[in-house]
Amino acid sequence: MTKQELTECIDTYGRDIYSFCRHLTGNVQEAEELYQDTWLKTVELLESIDSTGNVKSYCLSVAMRIWKNKKRKFAWRKRIAGTQDYLDEEGLEYISDGRPASEEQILVKERDRLVWSAVGELPEKLKTVILLYYMEDMGISQIAEMAGVPVGTIKSRLYQARKLLERKLEGVL
Repeated sequence: MTKQELTECIDTYGRDIYSFCRHLTGNVQEAEELYQDTWLKTVELLESIDSTGNVKSYCLSVAMRIWKNKKRKFAWRKRIAGTQDYLDEEGLEYISDGRPASEEQILVKERDRLVWSAVGELPEKLKTVILLYYMEDMGISQIAEMAGVPVGTIKSRLYQARKLLERKLEGVL
């Protein structure tokens, strides 16, 4: 992959990658850091990336691996010396266009907030599968390849995540 192709990739997929980072971390600062780290790692691996393949999937996989490593390092450090929590529990931000919202729009936003909150409470392995499957429209086989686990494992995680979300959102939806 050339630098020009990487620039086009950032223009094309940058917003999707950032959105994935935002939902994965649940925190604006962490998402921005993860987003930057993802592109830095992609630049490091530039020569090994096949530009004819699925570059977006590759970048999402880089972001996922970096996040897993950060969480693993933090857990290890926390065991050695107690520290404060890694993530701030803040809600998702909504951008308004300045117009007064109707009752229906408010209800839709509230429902979305509750769904994203429930997704954010899922265990990391389940949350990642849900985000990749529904938010990034990736297939089960793509997710399995990216995560380095069998297809059956991804199907199982997707099933477990759906069941947990169904129980958490029973009264909402």
